[in-house]
Amino acid sequence: MAGRRAALRAVDWVAFAERVPPNQRTIFNNLKTRSDALAAKLASLPEKPVTIDWSYYRSAVANAGMVEDFEKKFSALKVPEPVDTQSTLINSQEAEANTLAATYIEGSKARITQYQKQLEKFQNMIPFDQMTIEDLNDTFPETKLDKQKHPYWPNKPIADL
Repeated sequence: MAGRRAALRAVDWVAFAERVPPNQRTIFNNLKTRSDALAAKLASLPEKPVTIDWSYYRSAVANAGMVEDFEKKFSALKVPEPVDTQSTLINSQEAEANTLAATYIEGSKARITQYQKQLEKFQNMIPFDQMTIEDLNDTFPETKLDKQKHPYWPNKPIADL
């Protein structure tokens, strides 16, 4: 049982606590308390169950056949251990989350380079109070007026007056 205990994954509670939002802190504390209680109870159990002294029961019980019947039934009893069906699902979800995180990181790096180029453009441009309209239109082409689309801007045509 101790070998199985060592094989179980240990939870990194400090890293887990860093990721818990403040509104779920009580739920996290309850989970940690319950987990610690279960781990302490599991640690208090012996590695192997106590063996039954069948010779004592043969001498203490008047009907020895009943003790031998119980001994046969007890030795034939095999409690099946539950099959782990969720680890593969969890591992696949973890792998999927890792690939999604890696793609997000790559996208973030691309956005960072784009934002650094924009920041460099803003740091190297002429200050706004020293710009002319031509400098503004060269620096920010989206501010240039489209005379095809708005031929009379900022004035209205005479027909509309």
